[in-house]
Amino acid sequence: MSLLQRTIRGLVLVLCLGVGGTMLWCGMDPVRAQEKERHPYIHAAIKDLKEARKELKEAAHDFGGHRVKAIEAVDTAIEQLEKCLKFDKK
Repeated sequence: MSLLQRTIRGLVLVLCLGVGGTMLWCGMDPVRAQEKERHPYIHAAIKDLKEARKELKEAAHDFGGHRVKAIEAVDTAIEQLEKCLKFDKK
């Protein structure tokens, strides 16, 4: 596994863990949140990924040459999550 793949997997893992932690820290109950909107974790992940993309784009350095590929991976993840939500519409 290349360094880029490990970096991207690490980024995704951190973001996924961050979503759950953020919801708990903010006092959001996933069950109650689900009553208001479907798939609250996916919505939160999209928001976090967009924030990560913004941070990557505005960074002063290129993260050892991995910034461009990381941005592409984040964009792909956002696109796939949005497609998941569209597919699930009732």
